[in-house]
Amino acid sequence: MLDAPGRARLNSLGLPKAPADTRVVVAMSGGVDSSVAAALLAQEGFEVVGVTLQLYDHGAALARRGACCAGRDIHDARRVAETLGIAHYVLDYESRFRAAVIEEFADAYLAGATPVPCIRCNERVKFRDLLATARDLDADCLATGHYVQRTPTPRGAILRRAADHARDQSYFLFSTTREQLDYLRFPLGNFNSKAEVRAIAARLGLPVAAKPDSQDICFVPDGSYAAVIEKLRPGAAEPGPIVHLDGRVLGRHAGVIHFTVGQRRGLGLGGGEPLFVVRLDPAAHAVVVGPRSALARRTFQLAEVNWLGDARFEAAPAEGWEIEARVRSTRPPAPARLVPEPGGRATVELLAPEEGVAPGQACVFYAPDGDRVLGGGWIDRS
Repeated sequence: MLDAPGRARLNSLGLPKAPADTRVVVAMSGGVDSSVAAALLAQEGFEVVGVTLQLYDHGAALARRGACCAGRDIHDARRVAETLGIAHYVLDYESRFRAAVIEEFADAYLAGATPVPCIRCNERVKFRDLLATARDLDADCLATGHYVQRTPTPRGAILRRAADHARDQSYFLFSTTREQLDYLRFPLGNFNSKAEVRAIAARLGLPVAAKPDSQDICFVPDGSYAAVIEKLRPGAAEPGPIVHLDGRVLGRHAGVIHFTVGQRRGLGLGGGEPLFVVRLDPAAHAVVVGPRSALARRTFQLAEVNWLGDARFEAAPAEGWEIEARVRSTRPPAPARLVPEPGGRATVELLAPEEGVAPGQACVFYAPDGDRVLGGGWIDRS
């Protein structure tokens, strides 16, 4: 497979090998996205090895719907692999997942933060542990069904938003490192709609073609975060006061784990002015509420910043960099200024205030065109 004299032609994955000589490990969750990613690569003639991670006690989850990595999903991934005629393995990562993701999730909620465990799972389990396993299997790359684009450049691969912005998952991948990005591939990033992906699954006869998308965090049944925390940390949630910003005590609550910044429902305060959770004070076991206007934030600090820009992170001009910042996965990037600080920290100043900027959430940086991912960090309590 030669291009110019003596130079190997690159295959569609950007590797100088014929597809048949290229081994690709595909992270198969049992959903339609990762199944189609595996199918497309197998169709091209790549040697595809499907790997499904058992991340928690799937025996207790067999009756669950709407979550990834449960027993049903392992079964579905195996059926897809059989349909495609590819190798398939199930790896027990339950202890790793609990130590790297679930324990921190519980502690963060008790500390009054609003964590995003899917980011930690990508960072610490899929793109660290699974990536290492793919290398051990002599794979040339690891592919996933994420909706995000990876573009090679002379200075290394860059991460970009998916072609379908409605499906874009770059928010959940901001902590991907340059080294990991060199090894990762995202076959679905340039698709214009989920309908296209489902159509491919149907055309290929994949048994998951009509399977609903995952909605819940895989280890949080029915979206009840508080129930999970109470199971992991029995007795840790303590009742306390619901306090207005002006100092008035308006009521009592059963524990800060039942609340998140921006929440309006479930306060149990009766009529009167609409009140929202403005902040959580776990030290005083207090839920602080106020009017909607009190939710607006323009400036906040970040910790654990991961930087994917071309220039050195510390080499920003004194006024910082102009970027687009995304403070929630459900919101579009918005104009902001990023000022690096020592110790992997940064300050972000939004040009227009946004509501519900909560400790524990991620803030992801994009280039001013809103396309390239420049990195991100975790919104800090300070």
